[in-house]
Amino acid sequence: HYSTDERYAQGRGFIAKAVNSCHTASLTTPEDKEQAQQIHHEDLLNLILGVLRSWNDPLVHLASEVQRIKEAPETILWKAVEIEEQNKRLLEGMEKIVGRVQSGEVENDIYTPWDGLPSLQLADEDSRLFAFYNLLHCLRRDSHKIDNYLKVLKCRLIHDNNC
Repeated sequence: HYSTDERYAQGRGFIAKAVNSCHTASLTTPEDKEQAQQIHHEDLLNLILGVLRSWNDPLVHLASEVQRIKEAPETILWKAVEIEEQNKRLLEGMEKIVGRVQSGEVENDIYTPWDGLPSLQLADEDSRLFAFYNLLHCLRRDSHKIDNYLKVLKCRLIHDNNC
């Protein structure tokens, strides 16, 4: 059984074209758990905030532009909205945590702007679908990173590194 990722990507040659063109690539992030463990918890929290903030705009546009895809099933439409809402909730929670951990003001300027909206609105359907595929590929990559960073923080701060 094929996942949607494999079916779309292989059928349209997207995997071959997908390069590291994620809009968050300019954020310096640890590549793995070991690297993440070397970073001070306040810096790791700010990094998570930066990645989450960098996804605000793309997810808003993803939720609206996905409606223009002819063959998009209804489930994809509500899933896009659900992901956008989950990102907002996670960001709000992280801002509260960072506000408690850090003394002073929470930095609002750490994020990467996204300029991918025109590619989600291209007239050529294959190019537009590739833009969606690439955006979702990046979202999955960044979601895994955030998940790992949160696990590192949980282990460090709650379980005193006994994980």
